[in-house]
Amino acid sequence: MSDTVYISRERMRQLQEELHQLKTHARADVARKIADARSHGDLSENADYDAALHEQELLEIRIAKLERIVANAKVIDPSELPADDRVYIFCSVRLLNERTNTEMTFTLVSAEEADIEKNLLSVTSPLGKALLGRLTGETIEMQTPSGKVQYRILSVERGG
Repeated sequence: MSDTVYISRERMRQLQEELHQLKTHARADVARKIADARSHGDLSENADYDAALHEQELLEIRIAKLERIVANAKVIDPSELPADDRVYIFCSVRLLNERTNTEMTFTLVSAEEADIEKNLLSVTSPLGKALLGRLTGETIEMQTPSGKVQYRILSVERGG
């Protein structure tokens, strides 16, 4: 399985900025907290020291995760995607739930950028996978916990 993460140029910039901030400012801040807690003497019963070490551990985990994402990221420029009616990453897709007759609109993004509250749907989600490569007018059928649901693709708009 590929570790490639497809992201927008803007998201790559945000990740690189966060990584820089964590490696410079956040690491220095945690180091100061550890040094300050050490100066209070007995480390065996020093809650501040334990908390600072835990904060350092979480920080290093986040840094490692961001480094993996940035190293494996492939920046996609939406303007370079084919100009047809197919669903690709960064497309906005308007769907009709044929069971409930309700419309919904999602923009397909990488798992790293997904945020269902902002209608940003991961291309690796079951619905995202089912939509990729489909055309306007096609109907897809999804198995959901409440049974099968059919979605009709009403429109596809290019992102970016």
